[in-house]
Amino acid sequence: MALVKIGTIQMSCSADKSDNIQKTILKIKDAAAKGAQVICLQELFTSLYFCDVEDHDNFLLGEAIPGPTTDALSVVAAEYKVVIIASLFEKRAHGLYHNTTAVIDADGKYLGKYRKMHIPDDPGYYEKFYFTPGDLGYKVFKTKYATVGVLICWDQWYPEAARITALMGAEILFYPTAIGWATHQDEETNVEQYNAWQTIQRSHSVANGIPVVSVNRVGYEGDMKFWGGSFISNAFGSLLYKASHEEEETVVTEIDTEKSERYRTHWPFLRDRRIDSYAPITKRYIDDEGLG
Repeated sequence: MALVKIGTIQMSCSADKSDNIQKTILKIKDAAAKGAQVICLQELFTSLYFCDVEDHDNFLLGEAIPGPTTDALSVVAAEYKVVIIASLFEKRAHGLYHNTTAVIDADGKYLGKYRKMHIPDDPGYYEKFYFTPGDLGYKVFKTKYATVGVLICWDQWYPEAARITALMGAEILFYPTAIGWATHQDEETNVEQYNAWQTIQRSHSVANGIPVVSVNRVGYEGDMKFWGGSFISNAFGSLLYKASHEEEETVVTEIDTEKSERYRTHWPFLRDRRIDSYAPITKRYIDDEGLG
């Protein structure tokens, strides 16, 4: 399908996992009522963003994928004929956890999952304590309405991840996200950080000729104010939608995937790639001797 209606759900979360899931399901139904065909949820939507601290009790939030949450979402997906992109805390085995996004097709079928490849470790984002880096590689999913590529939050800063996912055939790139401002920061720093976050993702649209959908949470959690600002850019980086920094928003935005053909033809970045010259990208760093 060329025209695809994208539902984005930007919301705050509580400490009650069941409440968060039920709240999200209601918002999915709202998005479907507004005409959404593909609905993307924010990163780790079933809980508060627990990675702000290193606490072993938080591992109790993990679950199997597929599992109880994907089962519940599959029922909703089938009933409302929507694709759901759902970011979850995956318990793979005792002591082995991933930051994972499941994709459910419009008939309720579980299509598979993507495990977050790039894992941050910064004040307020202690994800290396919880998550093993993804081992499934980059993924695309052929849904009823479009072939979608899924990456997760910290992945969004890496052009290599976006490029590979685009080369695998993604027509739209989705980024479930949880990112915010430290409450002690000044406004100038806040603006600079948000602009960098949006700019790097819009650049993936330009470089790859595909729309990008980024969905963040809002609200205060501990010492963090999650900055919302969810957005959709078209296949040349122009904003089609941008959410507020404070409010919960369930919005449906129509995109035209066929416009990728026009942008890629007039701006033939894929044609002019010098793949014979890119071997150094696999090195950690190039020192004075040219060694990685």
